[in-house]
Amino acid sequence: MGRFFSTMTGGGYGLYAQAGTPETMTAPFKNDVDVLNYALTLEHLEATFYREGLAKFANQDYLNANLQTSVRDYIGRIGQDEAEHVQTLTQVITQLGGAPVQAASYDFGYADLAGFLKVAMALENTGVAAYTGAAQYLIDSAQLLTAALTIHGVEARHAAYLNILNGASPFPDAVDQPKTPSEVLAIAGPFIKK
Repeated sequence: MGRFFSTMTGGGYGLYAQAGTPETMTAPFKNDVDVLNYALTLEHLEATFYREGLAKFANQDYLNANLQTSVRDYIGRIGQDEAEHVQTLTQVITQLGGAPVQAASYDFGYADLAGFLKVAMALENTGVAAYTGAAQYLIDSAQLLTAALTIHGVEARHAAYLNILNGASPFPDAVDQPKTPSEVLAIAGPFIKK
């Protein structure tokens, strides 16, 4: 399991037992750096996922799946965005005097391009819900909240595109439901090996 997720679950952060309204939940983060490291944990996972998937599947794989090679280009762009999110969050955490979490080892469990695209959709939709859920704790600084919301908007665009590729609605709900850290861990945790 990822280092930050391990710390959260075993370190007494008071993770919620269930989803609820902000008034009924205990804040799972001690400070701004903890919130940003939570986001960085997810961004490491996504950046690694795309880097590995782009290395595994060539243009011909996309053609064999009746997809245009431009889809691979867009997937590459999503991977670049995720790598930039890692760089940005790492830099901000360092500037705040914190220690950025490092990437873990992962096993994403897909065997083919269709599986890769399904996992991509799940990760991106989880990322949107994670940022939405964490926003209520973000942050003492309006600047950090704005920065997190700019990443959230990009994650939502990624999710919409991947939903289309997988035959799902690009905008399944009028309002995105936030996910608590424990709900995010239930989805992302199985991919994290150490």
